[in-house]
Amino acid sequence: MIYRKATFKDVESMYNLINAYAEQGLMLGRSRNMLYETLRDFILAEDNGEVVGIGALHLVWDSLAEIRAMAVAPHVIKSGIGRNIVQGLIEEAKALEIKTIFTLTYQPNFFVKQGFIELSKDQLPHKVWKECINCTKFPNCDEIALKIEI
Repeated sequence: MIYRKATFKDVESMYNLINAYAEQGLMLGRSRNMLYETLRDFILAEDNGEVVGIGALHLVWDSLAEIRAMAVAPHVIKSGIGRNIVQGLIEEAKALEIKTIFTLTYQPNFFVKQGFIELSKDQLPHKVWKECINCTKFPNCDEIALKIEI
């Protein structure tokens, strides 16, 4: 298993992985445009040339970042790939001197196992919501907010 930063050649695989889960209502979909614009945010797991896991660390505000677009291919779930991606993103955040990481998710138990705690979305700064205006769920977000202090 190789963990690395995403490149342009990965976008189609990332798009397919994310949107397969989005079609099931398990995560929010992402456009190719969004993936290209935020490509530097992503790390991924690659197994024999196949993208089997992805996650992004999106910088939001002073010492605040979001883990977003976490997805692991169905055939490798529970193999530690998701955990390794989150740990890689946390290490990247530490190097940037980020103090708090949050996530908005439909899979809170996964993040709780990584040390995140649930919080009210009202506790997040308004800056967090700037991209929500383009979401199909706006203004009725039903994702669960969690955070970790690092």
